[in-house]
Amino acid sequence: MSQPVTEILDHLFRRQSGRMVAVLTSILGSRNLSLAEEVVQDSLLRALELWPFQGVPDQPQAWLLRVARNLAHDRLRREASLASKIPELERRLNASAAEAPPVDEHLAMMFLCCYPSLPAQARLCLTLKLAAGFSVAEIGRALLLREDAVAQRIVRAKKQIREENIPIAMPEAGVLPDRLDSVLEALYLMFNEGYSASSGESLLRRVLCDEAIYLTSLLVANPQTALPRVHALLALQYLHAARLDARTDASGDLVLLEDQDRVRWDHHAIALGFRHLDLSAAGDEISAYHIQAAIAAEHAKGQADWHAIVALYDQLCQLQSSPVVRLNRAVAVARRDGPQAGLAAIETIALDPALARYYLLPAVKAALHMETGDTLQAAALYMDALGCPCNAAERRFLERRLAGLQ
Repeated sequence: MSQPVTEILDHLFRRQSGRMVAVLTSILGSRNLSLAEEVVQDSLLRALELWPFQGVPDQPQAWLLRVARNLAHDRLRREASLASKIPELERRLNASAAEAPPVDEHLAMMFLCCYPSLPAQARLCLTLKLAAGFSVAEIGRALLLREDAVAQRIVRAKKQIREENIPIAMPEAGVLPDRLDSVLEALYLMFNEGYSASSGESLLRRVLCDEAIYLTSLLVANPQTALPRVHALLALQYLHAARLDARTDASGDLVLLEDQDRVRWDHHAIALGFRHLDLSAAGDEISAYHIQAAIAAEHAKGQADWHAIVALYDQLCQLQSSPVVRLNRAVAVARRDGPQAGLAAIETIALDPALARYYLLPAVKAALHMETGDTLQAAALYMDALGCPCNAAERRFLERRLAGLQ
């Protein structure tokens, strides 16, 4: 398949599949969530089969909607219990409609996936799968979970939705703030997967970053969900997205933050990040997104103030003391106090099982040992890092570092 077709389908899958599943589910009911998902998947498979040979349609989204409608129509005619849904299906998925499905339905789908009676991890996995178009492998990497565990949680969550007949609708005002947190976490992880892809040849999957920003912008634009922590997450996304072009060189190889050409940073995105960071200051709420956005803002200002950044990480650890956060804090400590201090900070988390296959743990330790002059230990640690899952660009970076020590 030609690259342009691949890119178009990837964009449509990420941007449209969640909306299409949401529309079909709102018509067929949440008991038929799996049916809606199957119809959308089949329409995308049809595109994979036909577009490379027939060309991309002038209105690819309308084409997918038409195919989804026809597939759903065939399924409904074969199932008597769903036959009454055909008129609504025809009305809502009109073959000539080129416009996107209603925004509220996509938001409602995200909140369905995060329904309170579903287990917390299942909510997150389901949101990433149905509303964001993640694969099971991508979800596993993002959550540091095995793929089979992710798949089981999704199957069980969909079964629970079907059995409880959970409605697809925006939450009532009284419960919306609590339910919003799971949606924000899903969007946070979606952006992270795009910012540093878990697998494949490229370091970045810009379409995921764009989709995460788009969906978070929908929440900001909705008066019900335009809360300070939503602005903070959007600020964080914009501030990180501003560096996307500078994160790789012309060959697609990884460029570390300290080596990036700041001329290539998107200063419009930085301005939007600071704007939403200002908007996030309304009220007394301080979330993990506020602190992470503040850290990103420190980097965006120019010369990093490592004392301020370590202090921010100290605050973040009080709210969200994950091993990855503590590893990032250790890097900041190393920049402030030297490599030995950073290594000492890492030792407090080195045995955490969540980091057992996380390539950045040995990679960071290797870089700090290089700074101390211990090249033998650094080489051994880079070998350890190469034994962990990472994308091709990260692997090339590790191989270059290792080759430079030999």
